[in-house]
Amino acid sequence: MIVVSKCLFGYNCKYNGGNNDNDEVKKYCEGKDVILVCPEQAGDLPTPRVPSEIQPDGRVLSRDGQDLSEEFSLGVQREISRVLGENKAIEEAILKANSPSCGVGQVYDGTFTGKLVPGNGKFAEELMKYCSKIYTEKELNND
Repeated sequence: MIVVSKCLFGYNCKYNGGNNDNDEVKKYCEGKDVILVCPEQAGDLPTPRVPSEIQPDGRVLSRDGQDLSEEFSLGVQREISRVLGENKAIEEAILKANSPSCGVGQVYDGTFTGKLVPGNGKFAEELMKYCSKIYTEKELNND
């Protein structure tokens, strides 16, 4: 089974109401058992929504200062439970780069200035406990 960020499949679940439709990801997933995830929607956050970033202290704040840590945690728990409930081995995951939920290896620094820092999104961090092959759509061809 391959876990994929829902926005990469063209679902309008991105913070701005859009998506990150990626034909390369969809082509790579053809013929595979795919489970699509959006931890932010699973955490009952609306779409569209104010952008959020992980703060240095680990909390997730929206650009307008609202602490959304609880919603992000809820979404992570729900999506991890759903993925693990499929009772199939998670072979790999392709997650949205830089996202506070799905980023792998780097995320925005919490200042809303576009600066990236080393780190993982909240969902990606939890998924790493169950799957060792996790990367972003940007790394798809770098395997």
